[in-house]
Amino acid sequence: MKITENTDLEIVKAIREGLERTGGYCPCRLERTPENKCMCKEFRDQIKDKDFEGYCHCMLYYKSK
Repeated sequence: MKITENTDLEIVKAIREGLERTGGYCPCRLERTPENKCMCKEFRDQIKDKDFEGYCHCMLYYKSK
């Protein structure tokens, strides 16, 4: 398993700017809850799933098998 950033630098830049504006919360989520703090709970759960391969919700990170 490997976690990498999206190779599309424009997406990474936009998400990083959003994280800065929101104090580290996923800019794709409306609620500011601990579950939505980057790296969000949804993606942490996906990382635990050995069969999951793909991007996190906001497409900043990619998990490969």
